[in-house]
Amino acid sequence: MTCKFLARVFLASSALLIASHAAHSQSQAQPTAASSWPAGDEIGMANTLGPETWKRCAPYLAKAKAKVYELSFIRSNTMPQSPFAIPHKENAKPTVGIPGTYHAFNTDETVSDDPGQQGTQMDAIGHFAVLPDKWDGKSAFPSDRAKYYGGFTQTDVKPTPDSPLKKLGIDKAPPIVTTAVLLDARAYLGKGKPMEPGAVIGAKDIEAMLKAQGLGKRGLQPGDVLYIYTGWGDYWKDPDTEKFYYTKGPGLGYDAAKMIAEKKVVLVALDNAFTDPVPDGMLQNKAAPAAGTPDGLPFVIHHQNLAIAGIHQIQNANLGELAKDKVWLSCTMILPLRTQGGSGSPVRPVSIGAPGK
Repeated sequence: MTCKFLARVFLASSALLIASHAAHSQSQAQPTAASSWPAGDEIGMANTLGPETWKRCAPYLAKAKAKVYELSFIRSNTMPQSPFAIPHKENAKPTVGIPGTYHAFNTDETVSDDPGQQGTQMDAIGHFAVLPDKWDGKSAFPSDRAKYYGGFTQTDVKPTPDSPLKKLGIDKAPPIVTTAVLLDARAYLGKGKPMEPGAVIGAKDIEAMLKAQGLGKRGLQPGDVLYIYTGWGDYWKDPDTEKFYYTKGPGLGYDAAKMIAEKKVVLVALDNAFTDPVPDGMLQNKAAPAAGTPDGLPFVIHHQNLAIAGIHQIQNANLGELAKDKVWLSCTMILPLRTQGGSGSPVRPVSIGAPGK
């Protein structure tokens, strides 16, 4: 399927999309402050999506040299496995048939997995909440005191230990079709090498990279997706014999997370395992979190994006080819699985854009 064909399909269908969704988009009240939407909201910064972001996105599909970029890694039993998840394991079943027919068919079975928490995956807004006080780790976990994005309580979101998310689940996330900005932190901060574990991408770094890549005047716009290539994705190996990828990594700084919330970015994705910076030894309680991390919030970027700003996240984005071709601006399409009450989802984001010079 060529990019020209995709462009014609997208442009021809835009009018229908706008007509069918206009009522929904127009009915959404405007925020009263940055990152603040009406009471009961479950989609956060996805409120910025609609006809304007589709229109802004469409020209990148029509560029003569546009290419489709896969931004996910292939899922397999031997891919890097998250230390916070049940190992991913799928079995291929034997080819079978139906008596009295000519049919032969193949199926697979999932034996174990936390599908929304490893591989290229997208977090639901309800993935993270915050407690009013630090948990001591000895007493029973006070989940009943957790507060979620928009002021939702534990009773609102997850009333029983085994219930799916009643609010803020991944099934509430709309299709994300909008402009994407790619920042090459591997080149700018890593000097051509993967960034070091625990290294932080700050707000000033984002502004500097935008300027260095010729995007200073454009900047980040409401409804943009922000992709940041740190180079950590270079360590994604399959089969994962080194067991290195999920142990540490660079990440987004707290001031940068607050800045992208002010810009109303709808989703941020890094080519790393945690979005947050994780110094060597932090996961084993042998090292402190990265500099600038507030006390008691070692994963403050998850906290800020999900529980405060309503910004979705993708971990383990595959951004190497997009960065190699210097596709700083593109049209991106992100559709998580509509798993009822899921805390996250495997996802296959794509970007369409023309290579730069």
